Amino acid sequence: MTTHVRIVGAGLIGTSLGIALTGKGFRVSLEDPSPTAVRLARDLRAGEVADGHTNAPDVVVVAAPPDVAAEVVVTALDRWPGAVVSDVASVKESVLRAVLASGADANRYVGSHPMAGRERSGAAAARADLFEGRAWVVVPHESSTPAAVSCLREIALAVGSLVLVMPAHEHDEAVAAVSHVPQLAASIVAACLRDLPESAVGLAGPGLRDVTRIAASDPRLWTQILAGNASAVRDVMRLVRDQVQAVIGALDALVDADGVGALGTLSGVLEAGNLGHARIPGKHGAAPTAYEVVSVVVPDEPGALARLLGDVGNAGINLEDLHLEHGLGQAVGVAEISVVPASVEPLRSELARLGWRVHD
Repeated sequence: MTTHVRIVGAGLIGTSLGIALTGKGFRVSLEDPSPTAVRLARDLRAGEVADGHTNAPDVVVVAAPPDVAAEVVVTALDRWPGAVVSDVASVKESVLRAVLASGADANRYVGSHPMAGRERSGAAAARADLFEGRAWVVVPHESSTPAAVSCLREIALAVGSLVLVMPAHEHDEAVAAVSHVPQLAASIVAACLRDLPESAVGLAGPGLRDVTRIAASDPRLWTQILAGNASAVRDVMRLVRDQVQAVIGALDALVDADGVGALGTLSGVLEAGNLGHARIPGKHGAAPTAYEVVSVVVPDEPGALARLLGDVGNAGINLEDLHLEHGLGQAVGVAEISVVPASVEPLRSELARLGWRVHD
């Protein structure tokens, strides 16, 4: 029989999960406090709109904001006594504590967290491939049944995720460092742009865009996430504060004093950043790989980028990553094509032969 999954919450994550599971043959029913949101999710093929005649689900996935996730989980456990219940909130320990304190049958509850998202929110931003190749953390507790854990693993694997299992406190400490503090850092840097003159902002390049990309995320959602994981985020932010204070001290020394030792401090911070960056997993979760970039000038006209990518593929070279930088005040862009080092010269030669302007 087809597994019936009830998704409670038709936002970005809930709708994306519905689309992905429906495409894999699961039966999905949807509910949300907003009739408009749930109908939009239905129209995007995320599942059927649940009503009073919809059969009881086998699995319930609560895709509600962190501050109400526990309440919705408890309601689901009481409402469907035969169903496995999970949530996909970005914080896990506070949700787990509230569920256990409620007295509900927590044996059927297994927390989870797909490490996927976008800067945009809502059902309209949903994507069927949102979870592919992404980590999905399954967070059982001491009373979670093996069957419930297995059920959540099945769902995560079905949508193409890489499953990791860890306890709630360990999850919250990890995401504080790899997700929550980066969000704060991006927002803080972006906030410093507010009062810059237009002439200065106009100089922005790919570095600034990369650092501040996630600063466009939903402030309301992130306020809830940070509040739910305040202790772990505070601890990481203290480490960041210590690094920032060291940099400020070094810069003060260079401006106001003889600067002895200041360059070493700055170099040490930058080198430590290199080492930390090198630990970030590479493509498909594999070990990091060193790629090299081939920069190609692309006219700002229909079909130009598609033609370039076709030429790369026809050359038999695998594109590892792509970044497009628009020229300031010019009708061209620069496509930065990341490839393995052995492919750099063959790609340069082939693209030049085909008439592309390749930067040295």
